[in-house]
Amino acid sequence: MWKALVAGTTMLAIVGSTLASAQQPSAPERSHRAQLTADDIAAFTDARIAALKAALKLTPAQEKNWPAVEQAVRDISKDRIAEREARRVAGQPTDATERLRDRADALTTRAAALRRLADAEKPLYQSLDEAQKRRFGMALRFAAHRHRRVLTRAAEALPPRPVIRRGAYAE
Repeated sequence: MWKALVAGTTMLAIVGSTLASAQQPSAPERSHRAQLTADDIAAFTDARIAALKAALKLTPAQEKNWPAVEQAVRDISKDRIAEREARRVAGQPTDATERLRDRADALTTRAAALRRLADAEKPLYQSLDEAQKRRFGMALRFAAHRHRRVLTRAAEALPPRPVIRRGAYAE
């Protein structure tokens, strides 16, 4: 009885996983999603900057600290556009260690850009009242959530990577 149950469960798992992988869209089917262009990214950056500034309702005294923040955000956007273009031109390395090294380099660059943004935001943030600080924090959380969604969608568009299981490669 147990052998039949185990065999049946195993067959269901194999058939189920086969059907699930067969239902995954192929790369050409996934490419129907709109790909952001550099102009799209620049337009969305402009919109995010305008939305943040409008949400903060800056006073004339606070306005003097705004240009540094705006420039830091624009620099990050330009860096991201350049990074996307470089990845597109270079293609994805097939060597896992090179992919890891490329990712580490990208994270280092991103960390430096975020430090510059934090340095630019500090004087402005210190001049904000409590309501403005609350809205500022909400805007950052919203932007981070949107960023995670974009990354998730981008990862779905990539070809599947080999998965390491118990020391062997499985496709």
